[in-house]
Amino acid sequence: MRQLFILIQKEFTQIFRNPFLPKLFIVFPVMIMLVMPWVTTMDVRNVSVAIIDEDGSTLSHRITSDVRAAEYFTVNNEATTLDTAHSLLGDCQIDIILQIPKNFERDITSIEPEKLDISANAVNATKGSLGSQYLVQTIASTLYKYMGEQGATQLSDLVVVQNRYNPTLNYRYLMIPALMIMLLILICGFMSAINIVTEKENGTIEQINVTPIGKFTFVLAKLIPFWLIGLFVITVAMFVAWLVYGLVPLGSFGNIYLATILFILGFSGFGVAVANISDNIQQTMFVMFFFIIIFMLLSGLLTPISSMPEWAQKFTIILPPRYYIEIMRAVYLKGTTFVDMWHNFAALGVFVVIFNLLATITYKKQT
Repeated sequence: MRQLFILIQKEFTQIFRNPFLPKLFIVFPVMIMLVMPWVTTMDVRNVSVAIIDEDGSTLSHRITSDVRAAEYFTVNNEATTLDTAHSLLGDCQIDIILQIPKNFERDITSIEPEKLDISANAVNATKGSLGSQYLVQTIASTLYKYMGEQGATQLSDLVVVQNRYNPTLNYRYLMIPALMIMLLILICGFMSAINIVTEKENGTIEQINVTPIGKFTFVLAKLIPFWLIGLFVITVAMFVAWLVYGLVPLGSFGNIYLATILFILGFSGFGVAVANISDNIQQTMFVMFFFIIIFMLLSGLLTPISSMPEWAQKFTIILPPRYYIEIMRAVYLKGTTFVDMWHNFAALGVFVVIFNLLATITYKKQT
């Protein structure tokens, strides 16, 4: 224990002696949480809509007014005819055409009413698809209110959309927990690996190799400082998420910290294992970047796992970030309990054992 304490003290001394690292552990999470939720977003804004109103009725004017008032749309006033609108759509000057047919208000209560026609520019599939969905929701809301005011009792043809857990469809609420995970991957995994390789290049690790310090004690001393730093970073990130975005977890903080501890224990061990088999910083950086890219693309961080090919979905089972991401989003947005997510906690625990054993085995101590 005395050896472990002295080694941990050495690690913290090296960290705080570096003029850059202490600032990084504070500034990096703050900047990531302040900037990335605004620039890394799948929210669709400023969807250009051309409205061709062939009805000219009170209802059509009301639909037009509601679309103009919606925060997602900008109405293009140049498209006064359908041909002009299609020309603008082809030139990518507008994104969606909404055509309100003649006698739409008069026939809306008939057995087979004329339908609104929506044409979207699908060159940008995300903007076209989500923009169309937003437009459908806006129109459905307007029609529902109108039919209610008219005393209509049959509203079965109207669409009512309920967005649970994220009612405002704010993509930042989905991204913020994911950004916290990226911080831990970069700091606890990447930095722990760089720390060991730096000692290899400087030759200081050779001094430790000729001491009676055991492999387990050495690896543990390398990991513990980054475990504590990781907990500090996630605390800073959660504070910024609350202060700037008003986002607080609906579930227990205990579940978040438990999942964070397990993830940090496992991923820092992975970083040490990579450093142990690397001879210099360049090798470590290439290997870590390779795995980080895989973790970011295939773990559900940016793309839903359910949208991936079947083989990719099966491959994600061996990726630790997948389980941590599911826990963080479920606890933050749905208030999920430990009982509901126990299998994800168990999976993280398995990775903790595997990666730390790997870190201990790959450390070659020469005496």
